[in-house]
Amino acid sequence: MSGPFWPYARRMLRYRWQVALALLFATLSAGGLGAGLLGIKPVVDNLLSDKPRGLSVMATELNASMPAWLPKIPQIWIDGLPTDPFTAMLWIVLALGALTIVGATFNFLHAYIALTIISRTVANLRREAFSRVVHLPLKTVLKAGPSDLISRIVYDTSQLGSGFNALLSRAVAQITKGLAAGAAGLFFDWRVAIGALVAAPVLAVILRKLGKRIRRASRKALEAQAGLYRAASEVLGGLRVVKVHTTETAECGRFHRINKDVVSQEFKVRTARALASPLIETIAIVVLGALALIAVKAILDGALDKTNALLALGSLSMAAAQLKPLTGLLNDIQQASAAGKRLSELMDMDPEPGHSTGGQPKLPKLARPAQSIEFRDVALTYAGAEKPALGGITLLVPHGRTYAFVGPNGCGKTTLLSLIPRLFDPDYGQVLIDGRDIREVSVRSLREHISVVTQETVLFSASIRDNIAYGATSVTEADIRAAAKRARAEEFILAKPGGYDFVVGEQGSGLSGGQRQRIAIARAILRDPAILILDEATSMIDAESEAKIAEAVADFVSGSTASSASSEARAQARAPTSSVTPNGTHPPALQPPTSRTCLIVAHRLSTVIAADAIVVMAPSDAGGIIADIGTHDELLTRCEIYKSLVTNQLVRMPST
Repeated sequence: MSGPFWPYARRMLRYRWQVALALLFATLSAGGLGAGLLGIKPVVDNLLSDKPRGLSVMATELNASMPAWLPKIPQIWIDGLPTDPFTAMLWIVLALGALTIVGATFNFLHAYIALTIISRTVANLRREAFSRVVHLPLKTVLKAGPSDLISRIVYDTSQLGSGFNALLSRAVAQITKGLAAGAAGLFFDWRVAIGALVAAPVLAVILRKLGKRIRRASRKALEAQAGLYRAASEVLGGLRVVKVHTTETAECGRFHRINKDVVSQEFKVRTARALASPLIETIAIVVLGALALIAVKAILDGALDKTNALLALGSLSMAAAQLKPLTGLLNDIQQASAAGKRLSELMDMDPEPGHSTGGQPKLPKLARPAQSIEFRDVALTYAGAEKPALGGITLLVPHGRTYAFVGPNGCGKTTLLSLIPRLFDPDYGQVLIDGRDIREVSVRSLREHISVVTQETVLFSASIRDNIAYGATSVTEADIRAAAKRARAEEFILAKPGGYDFVVGEQGSGLSGGQRQRIAIARAILRDPAILILDEATSMIDAESEAKIAEAVADFVSGSTASSASSEARAQARAPTSSVTPNGTHPPALQPPTSRTCLIVAHRLSTVIAADAIVVMAPSDAGGIIADIGTHDELLTRCEIYKSLVTNQLVRMPST
């Protein structure tokens, strides 16, 4: 069996013993149906006969009609059977009732085990798809769109589950029962049963044609569904902006247009699905009608026993009734095939380089950085962008220094710092830590030495304690509290109901913007990184809190515990820098480095002035470049871009 659905369906064979049991119970349930149909024959014979018989007579006749190789009913048993016709009928009806209960029990066991296998297989697929997404390169995720990927993880795997259910649960039950009823029809009269097979090739052609149409339309419907997810998540995620700008009606209109597209694609699936059942039903009725006419003619001519003909047609009708739902089940499998195609595309995406997963070679670990961070002629263009984000940047940052990055919007500050933890890889050029290309080391070990705090703080629906400890290993309660204190966060944490056990809502609801950022800074401090990256990390904090956090970050970066000692040490360490040429010249050597490197993108003038060096970036046709590097006083004397930023863009601390 080929097609994108079947490789995923075969994953159910991981539970081969459960699959075997499910098939066994389905077969036993179908066997009960077949035996029940065969058991109706003596009832019909007695009803149509002028001289009803008892069970002993029926058993004797059965022995006489059985082939020689089959075992016979012992005569002692026959002698003990009742001879009264009514008692015989009562026993047969009771036996058929018991057979029905046994068959229903097997039917339940089959469905129970099959649904268990399906749920586990779909859960495994969801887990694997989610793992694949979180290990994709950030550039790939941004290009594909998070909503589309979420749709594949959640909705497409659910569609595959519907296909698995159609295959293992419902289709197996219907096919086995249909075959059992067909076998009973063959037993009653093989000539009538064989005639029904004439319709099989016609049915196969119809189902194949309709299946292709359903698969194509289902794929387009799934793609439209992903657009629906995207629209809903964008609006709900930015509902504050939507309400402030009174665009509720406009967003409802946009959602309605996308929703109409989804319905349009689903209508194409609807047409094919709706057409399948009537076509199959019409063909089945025509075939049974023709067989009935042939059987009647044969009975009138004396060539066919009327009881056997009647039972054969009844069994074939039962078989048709059991197999009729297969058209809908095959349609479900075709829809699941479209979901399987989209899921396969996700699974085939190249994982993020630097991990020892997905067949990638195992890379050595990076030791704790202690010398420098270097950018060598790095350039990067985002997918779909008209011009590069970075245009060949060269820069050396000695370990233990604090560098501030400033420049107009769109000059590549955030992009440049995103290269250090390998959130992106440059199109060309190198990023080196302690002289080693970061592409040659394990990305996990690289990121273990880095903490990043961004303007858009990400918190999870968990306790404040868990959010601070996120990503950290082997930390104690004392470590968490110490990090919160250093981030100037413990005061407001203890004021919350439950303190550190206070559960943060989705997207950090329940906390102010400044509180969220201080928790993020505490999280960064707790990791004890060698490299700390602050990308507009204090932009949403008031000036007083920003000053306290800047002091705490300075203490943390220097490795000291007292703010006064930190300030004094940093004042002694900072020396005047000589003039540098833009975009390539290394800054002058400073005093012996401290324990951590801090790279800051900031709009606060006080934060910029406190840095060991300021990197001024500017946009160009070739992408973001470094315009100049130096101290605040040096740049004011020679860098027009910096002077303009100080005058118009960098926020000054209010005087006290």
